[in-house]
Order: sequence, then C-alpha cells, then structure tokens
Amino acid sequence: MGNKNAVPYGHREEVMVTRKARLAAAAIAAAAALTGCGGNTEKSAGGGPVEVTFWGWAAGYDKSVALWNQSHPGIHVKYEALPSGGSTGYDKMLTAAKAGTAPCLAQVGYETFTSFLAAGVLQDVTEYVKPRRAEFPDWVWSNVGVDGKAYGVPVDTAPMAMFYRADLFKKAKIAIPKTWAEFTKAADAVKAADPQARIMNLPTDPYLFSGFAWQRGASWFGVKGDSWTVSIDSAANAEVGQYWQGLFDKDLVTTYPAFDAALYSAWSKGKVWSEVGPVWSASLIRDNAGGSSGKWAVAPMPRWDGTDAVGNSGGSSTAVMKDCKHPKEATEFALWMSTDDQSVSNLIVSAAILPASKSGLANAALDKPESYYGGQPIYQLFRGEAGKVNPTWQWGPVMATTASSLGDGLGKVPTKGGTFQDALTGAQQATLSALQTQGFSVSK
Repeated sequence: MGNKNAVPYGHREEVMVTRKARLAAAAIAAAAALTGCGGNTEKSAGGGPVEVTFWGWAAGYDKSVALWNQSHPGIHVKYEALPSGGSTGYDKMLTAAKAGTAPCLAQVGYETFTSFLAAGVLQDVTEYVKPRRAEFPDWVWSNVGVDGKAYGVPVDTAPMAMFYRADLFKKAKIAIPKTWAEFTKAADAVKAADPQARIMNLPTDPYLFSGFAWQRGASWFGVKGDSWTVSIDSAANAEVGQYWQGLFDKDLVTTYPAFDAALYSAWSKGKVWSEVGPVWSASLIRDNAGGSSGKWAVAPMPRWDGTDAVGNSGGSSTAVMKDCKHPKEATEFALWMSTDDQSVSNLIVSAAILPASKSGLANAALDKPESYYGGQPIYQLFRGEAGKVNPTWQWGPVMATTASSLGDGLGKVPTKGGTFQDALTGAQQATLSALQTQGFSVSK
C-alpha cells in the first residue's frame, strides 16, 4: 500500500485503487439493504395514491410527469424543477440526502452517477428493472449501476458526430473526413481555402474531451473486484491528446473558450467550419448560430483507422434515492418515462434528447427533417451511431475533481501554458489524491 505521493509524476501505468472502491462497494451494500427497509409499500398510509417526488431541470420533464399523472391515478408523481443542473442541482440533492429529505427520484447525469453511488445516496432497484433490462442496450445500464446492479433508469445517450458547414465544404471542394487522418488533411485544406478560418475549435472542455477518449477506448476508470483502476494518464489517452495537440501546434484549430459567444459567432460567420460533438450539439449550434441556418449538415464522427467505434459525451438517468419509501412505484414511473411513446416524443421535442431505450430510438419524432440542417433528418444518423458507442467506458467516483483538474489543464493549452499531456498527468494525480483523501487506498 502507498500514498498519493508514491505515484511518480507522468507515469502512464494503470493504477489500482483499493479498499474504497469499497466506498462504492459499501454504498452498493447499503443501498441494497435500504431497498428492503419497508420500501415496497404500494399504497400511501392514507389509502390514496402513492406519492413520488421527482427533482430535475431538463425541459419537458414536467410535461412527461403530467402525462403520467393523467393515466396512472394510483401513483402520483410530483415534479419539482431545480433552478439549474450541474453542481447547483447536485449539491442540493446531496445535502437533502444527508438530511433525509431527498426526493424519491432525481435527474442525475451519467458522469455524476458513480459519485452519487459512492456517496451512498442511491437505492438498489435491480429487482424492479430486471424484467425490462432488454429494452435498453447493455452498455447504457453500466452507466446507472455496478456489477449488474441498477440504481436508476437510463433516459438518454449522447453519441457524437461531425456537424459541419456544408456550404463551405462544398464551395472549397473539401471531402467530408471519414477518419481522423482525413480530418487532419481537411484541416489543412480549410486553412488554405480561407486563412482566417479553421476546421474546428480546440476541445478544452473536459467532458467533450472525454468523448474523444471514449471513442478511442482510452478508459479513465475501471473496476476489478472491489478495486477501482485509474488510467487517465495512459498511452491511449496520450494518443488522443497528442492528436489535438498536433492540430493546435500546426495552427489548424481555433482556441475560443468552450460555450463562449465568440465561438458561436465564429460558427455563424463561417470562421469555424465544424464541430465534432455529441447529439445535443445540434441544438447548441442551432440556438446560438442563427446566422448560418440551413447551411449546416451532420456526418458520422471521424474514425480511428481500423475501427468503427463512436464516442459518447453526455446522457442522464432517473436515479432512485436511498430514502425513497416507494422504490417499486418510482422505478415503474422512471421506466415509463424512458419508454412510453408519448413521453419519449415529448422529451425528443422539448429536450432534444436521443432516447436510451430501444423503443425510444424507433420513435417517429427522430425522423423529422431539421430545417436548420438543410432539411436533413439528422437524428436518423444519431439513431444508427448510438449502436456503435464503445461499450467499455466507466465513470469514476470523484468526477468533480477529475473534470476540474482536467479542465484547468486543458485551459492552459491555448496560451501554451501547458500541453494535453500535462493536463492528463495532472488529472491523474488529482484523481488519485482525491480518492486517497476520501479514504481509498492505492496500490501500484
């Protein structure tokens, strides 16, 4: 056994984190025990409908809840919208869980789910989802549980693709790249066609970068028995980082901050010709680059040579919190929200999701032509790409630290204050330190 200082700077070996993936293992055991603590009551104490409270923030969730309540008088879901997602919403959920006042259900992103599980605030609902597991792809279930157990229900996924200015590529006679090697050649061609333009903005957002790592099979976390593995600073991750570092060093990408108005303006004015990003980038580009409406199109994400894997960057679940007194009913609603045709149609239109369920992916709302994208039914492409998402990805229990450290490191690349490799090495060490601080033991 060692401590955080025993991990040499810059090493790329996979590191075993022991005992308190036990934090996760203990949380699993605790959650399983809580499932048996009188949580199977099917009627409220007063004999009326069972009351299930649901906290979330995504657009359209309230409409799906209303649809449920109209047709399920025995189980009433009370939806309470949080002011925002991210840390604000999650902090409120965790605080409520500690105080015993958390809701039955909570909207939790896949990247945060393992952290909630490690904190012991979720409840095992495996027995309630088991009859319907086949309605979702296997890899999606791995985002809402560990070792085959489930602590919530998947809602959506976020496979990645290449959004691009079809008008500009056509005018410059540049072929849409099918591989990352071709993407580099296209980047050269874009700069040659317009010295003031670039093919894409540098991916310095940690979760966007995770999607590229995900595609390459460059894992960050893994589980072996009761142990976590951490491999953010691996050779596979370094390969992904080196690719983007190479484009930056050759001045083939822009360096606007992620989600910045300057980037949106560059999209609209044709100074950035593409964005390789998740499905939700469709609405991000549409809503922030109105000046280029009708000029965009979507193509498959460039592939690494010899592979046909796609990355994923986003997606969320309906998690069942540990103090829920009606986990069976809560899970019944969560499954319905993710599979019912009316509910899914609502979420596609309102929240621009790509459904996680197989029936949701067959929903006709995904076949609608999108005028912003020149009439292309872009979600048909994402429907096909969803089945190609690399299924091996595993999020870790301290993603707030991992993402913060990686984001800080990547943010230094545009000013040449650091490299992608520096960011990966820093995130590896920060993650290991956080695990140890929270009680994990680390062995090399």
